[in-house]
Amino acid sequence: MKMPLDVRFKKWGTRALLLGVAAVAALLLWRYFQSDGLEAGIASGNGRIEAVEIDIATQRAGRVKEIFADEGDNVPAGMVLAKMDTAVLEAQKREASARLRQAENSVRIANSQVVQRQSEKTAAQAVVSQRAAEAEVARIRLERSRSLVVSKAVSQQKFDDDRASSLSVEAMLRAAEADVARTEAAIATARSQVLGAQADVEATRAMLERIQADLDDSVLKSPRDGRVQYRVAQPGEVLPPGGVVLNMVDLTDVYMTFFLPTKQAGRVALGAEARLVLDAAPQYVVPAEISFVADVAQFTPKTVETEEERQKLMFRIKARIAPDLLREHLLQVKTGLPGMAYVRLDPRVDWPPELQTRLPQ
Repeated sequence: MKMPLDVRFKKWGTRALLLGVAAVAALLLWRYFQSDGLEAGIASGNGRIEAVEIDIATQRAGRVKEIFADEGDNVPAGMVLAKMDTAVLEAQKREASARLRQAENSVRIANSQVVQRQSEKTAAQAVVSQRAAEAEVARIRLERSRSLVVSKAVSQQKFDDDRASSLSVEAMLRAAEADVARTEAAIATARSQVLGAQADVEATRAMLERIQADLDDSVLKSPRDGRVQYRVAQPGEVLPPGGVVLNMVDLTDVYMTFFLPTKQAGRVALGAEARLVLDAAPQYVVPAEISFVADVAQFTPKTVETEEERQKLMFRIKARIAPDLLREHLLQVKTGLPGMAYVRLDPRVDWPPELQTRLPQ
């Protein structure tokens, strides 16, 4: 049986009225949660809590020996999280230490050679002085004999003997001077051996320092305060260089990423005040600060941009929570939680009562 026409009109009118009321309410709610609806000078966007992730990885290939942290553990900066097997490195260190002792001994031997060669040079110089004095005496005797042989005061034989003696002494002087030159060359050789031995010492020390650095890197420590998210490897596994053992988040660098359209993003200043409200805890309002505004839009029209299309561009923005505040509520900090971010575009605008800071006690 068909319903009377007036009844049907009444029902459709009621439905239309309800739909209209719902549309108006939705519009009001939408405007309330947009910047123009909250307060003039306040914008908002959906976001998610994120944090800087850190991979605790190996510097060199090796076997995981021990892991001291589990997923979900809060770890302070400097805490030992894992250790790698260092048996090979310890053996290399002992070998390098033995080489260092040998190289240092070589330096001492080379230095003693230098001292010995310098003593030989001193002795050779003394012989040169002696031969020079003898040569001078022989020269004077020869000159005397030369003047006397003319007057027949001395025999020709005596003159010949004095001349031979002078030549012999001169030859011995040249030989002594050659010995000095030889000892100087020996000193230079010994000094070069000292430099070579010292270079070996420095190279071996550098090797020891490198091995010690590898040993230090085999102890994996937390670079900052954070929370372990994933245990990627297990004790006994062999990892390549850069192999990840643990993944953690830095709980002192937490922020919410959200997006705003061109008109609002263009008014966001770095350092501007922001408020974060998480879906999981809507009773709290967390203060934050704008730390990043993207200089490239998330969406770019494929064709020529019109004014209407430019308004569709969305820019990524980060609202960072103060590290001191995070440390006070370290156990409550959780990444991945969705929520709303509100940013004050105009610093002269006051936050409404519902966005005043409210934190857990």
